Amino acid sequence: MQRNQALAIGRIWLTAGLASVLAACTTLHAGTTPAWPTKADVVATQSAFTAEGLQSLDARLKEAVDKGEVAGLQYALVKDGKLVAWNTFGAQSYDGPPVTDDTIFRIRSMTKPIVGVAMMQLWEQGKWKPEDPITKFLPELGNLKVATKSDTIEDGLVPANRPPNMNEVMTHTAGFGYGLSAGNAVDKAFQANNPHAQPNLSAAMNRLKDIPLLFQPGERWSYSYTVDVQAAALEKITGITLGNYLKQNIFTPLAMNDTAFFLSEADYKNRLAVVYQRNAQSGVKEVFPDGYSFTIPNHHESGGGGLTSTTHDYVRFVQMLLNDGSLDGKQILKPETVKAMMSNHIGDLKGVFGGAGFGWGGAVKLAAPTDASPAPAGMYDWFGIDGTWFWVDPVNNIGFVGMIQRRGNPGPGAINLRGESQQLVYKALVK
Repeated sequence: MQRNQALAIGRIWLTAGLASVLAACTTLHAGTTPAWPTKADVVATQSAFTAEGLQSLDARLKEAVDKGEVAGLQYALVKDGKLVAWNTFGAQSYDGPPVTDDTIFRIRSMTKPIVGVAMMQLWEQGKWKPEDPITKFLPELGNLKVATKSDTIEDGLVPANRPPNMNEVMTHTAGFGYGLSAGNAVDKAFQANNPHAQPNLSAAMNRLKDIPLLFQPGERWSYSYTVDVQAAALEKITGITLGNYLKQNIFTPLAMNDTAFFLSEADYKNRLAVVYQRNAQSGVKEVFPDGYSFTIPNHHESGGGGLTSTTHDYVRFVQMLLNDGSLDGKQILKPETVKAMMSNHIGDLKGVFGGAGFGWGGAVKLAAPTDASPAPAGMYDWFGIDGTWFWVDPVNNIGFVGMIQRRGNPGPGAINLRGESQQLVYKALVK
């Protein structure tokens, strides 16, 4: 009898204990909230922007969706560490599921500033200097040639005066092509050799070494493959892959849990927004095919444009820059490093889109504000070929992230989302 009572009591305590553990786990899970920001973090009251101005911003961006210029759009505006606006319109694809806070976007060239931060971490550690030749890390790039004719590389090649240095590699002034168009023989050779499609960055560099430069290193600015060159140098310096480095040193500390080079099949199918391109003849929005798989790692992790991300994650990245390199107690960069990153490093060279300067990882505005471009000098920004964009204004402590998925010319009369959104933000800003 006593033994049976003891067993019964034991079972009661065991059941109660398990229930307590389960309850604790349930409470912990229920109480766990995503890292800032979420829609719930939008400040209820703020005095930095007029309510009417923010409504105008909202209405104009929504109009692009209502007109069918984009399938969906999401944007976030932050100032002084507070989420001022977070709004979502439309769907992940035309007639598809709605854009949500979990929607994943191909951020393409907005990968570049993230790799820029990784390179700045190594710069802080003294692992590279601006004057270092790239051959210090990638000796295979030691015998580069320069094309002197735009229509052929069969003749007219001359040796590079010297290897590009790290400042040139960090600022698109090294002379490399990109293959984004067939407008010159170097880009045609880039397309034919296709470093992008190689299984790893080492193989990509072995393809790159045989493609002539567009010009002698340092002569001018030209948007290029150099961020993948940075990524290859990073792998040589650190001994780990680009993806693992970014995860360990940027994504995990910043809780950017949905930023990656590759996706699960489920996320690719259910969460990734579809990219469209307007047919120039018919005007119909057609699905733009992915250039490579996001689910099968059969190509290198592209530092120049391979990441997918969410609005949430990129806002955290932007806020880290606005916070002089830290977020939620995690120091990603030193304040002086952020300042160096967002400073002009190309002198008086022209050619950057819009006439800006260029820092280590993104464009730096040099001109004074105008009605068309109202951000102050010092604004740091970039965008992706599939439509995403961001900017950081350290003067006013403002950051903006916009996410759409549309490639190419949107057609006559379409809303200039990047330009008009910035104009409306500064119109709403209380002076």
